[in-house]
Amino acid sequence: MTSTTVTPDAESVGFSLPGVIAAKLRGRELFGHPIGLYILFLTEMWERFSYYGMRALLIMYMTKYLLVDPARAQLVFGFSGLEHLLSAIFGKLSVQAIGSQIYGLYTAFVYFTPFFGGMLADKVWGQHKSVFVGGILMAIGHFLMASERFFLLALLFLILGCGCFKPNISTQVGNLYPEGDNRRDGAFTIFYMGINLGAVFSPLVCGTFGQMVGWDYGFGAAGIGMLLGVIIYWLGSGLVPRGQMMADGSVAKPVKSREEVNKEPLTKQDWRQIWALVILCLFNVAFWAIYEQQGNTLQLWAADRTNWHLLGFNIPSSWYQSFNPAYIIIFAPFLDIFWNWQSKRGKEPSTVIKMGIGCLLCGLAYLIMIAAARIVSPGERGSVMWLATTTWVFTMGELYLSPTGLSLVTKVAPKRLVNTMMGVWFFSYFLGDWFAGDIGMLYNVITKEHFFAFLTTIGVATGFIFFLLKRPLSRSIGTEI
Repeated sequence: MTSTTVTPDAESVGFSLPGVIAAKLRGRELFGHPIGLYILFLTEMWERFSYYGMRALLIMYMTKYLLVDPARAQLVFGFSGLEHLLSAIFGKLSVQAIGSQIYGLYTAFVYFTPFFGGMLADKVWGQHKSVFVGGILMAIGHFLMASERFFLLALLFLILGCGCFKPNISTQVGNLYPEGDNRRDGAFTIFYMGINLGAVFSPLVCGTFGQMVGWDYGFGAAGIGMLLGVIIYWLGSGLVPRGQMMADGSVAKPVKSREEVNKEPLTKQDWRQIWALVILCLFNVAFWAIYEQQGNTLQLWAADRTNWHLLGFNIPSSWYQSFNPAYIIIFAPFLDIFWNWQSKRGKEPSTVIKMGIGCLLCGLAYLIMIAAARIVSPGERGSVMWLATTTWVFTMGELYLSPTGLSLVTKVAPKRLVNTMMGVWFFSYFLGDWFAGDIGMLYNVITKEHFFAFLTTIGVATGFIFFLLKRPLSRSIGTEI
């Protein structure tokens, strides 16, 4: 560890345990980054453990247990009203179609509420309190999942909690570094690895408990993970930024109050930056619509058409959800090295081009599933390598798009609106995941070949749109993006 000069934040210093920890570690670095980055890393790791552990079970829980028996489904508080609404919009739906809609709506609204959570942090609570409230709400939601009756209420708690948590912990990563600090992209890559470290282990733990012991045990394990994240964030609360980062790396109180800053009018440059991000977020929707099939239709392929008998063991199909985050942990450092190698030669793609490459790769990945649909006949079980290879390709696409997009928001958004614009970024996830549920309804309606070909077309077309947007957006805001 090496030390740096950091001014203490008076709010976080005291005689409490977090204050003692802050006094010992504030100003130190680990692997060239402030200790606060690793507090945020671990907090997000456990939050993602809880989220992906629950998500690994969700579509199977609905389509193979909760909704299969109409009498059981009607016991769920609010389900009859939701079923009636969906039937009025789409007509009579199969169990798989209803499950796909609920899955899509849940994952969509998880990324809808961060827009309001960002505004709440900007105008009322601040980032720190918002993260605490969000973590506690999500823990309650996971534990409510243990009761079939409270299934939809549990999803509501998870949605509201994520809204408070998600945008505010991400912007704290950016706030650890002064403007122009070239460590910021690397910090988001490290942070993104934390996200995926939790996502690797959660299906192995929550998925195994859920499929082999009982659904409520799997959901309960996710709740315990969320509580651990809240505790870690509390213990390290003196090491994460609460004020504005100074050029020397210190944390200082804003000269103007939040109310005074909010009354100042936005400049033309502010509006250019806002619209540039809004346009990018709009096309970001397509990426998440096809990417999120891994928790929906690809999980059904894993459960119904994949052979999981490996080395003499029958492995739970929910372990498929560990593939994507495991690939991220393995390949993210190599991709960072590759980008640094390109940068030294002046050939590193801009952020927008990286996002285009990400969409292109995600679309091309489904070419592999087209081949799988032709070779693996209905009723048969094919090799796990079909899913493993497909997931690897669109994971590389995700690495090109997602962490670089998070970093772009913290660099381009007007500083006083960075939390709100991070919410806008997550709003694109909301639309994408909502469309993912709609697209997933086609899984048992059209042939599997046509279904995966449709996903390919969306990804490839959107990738080329990103390539076309790069120059006009950079010219508009006066900065290469």
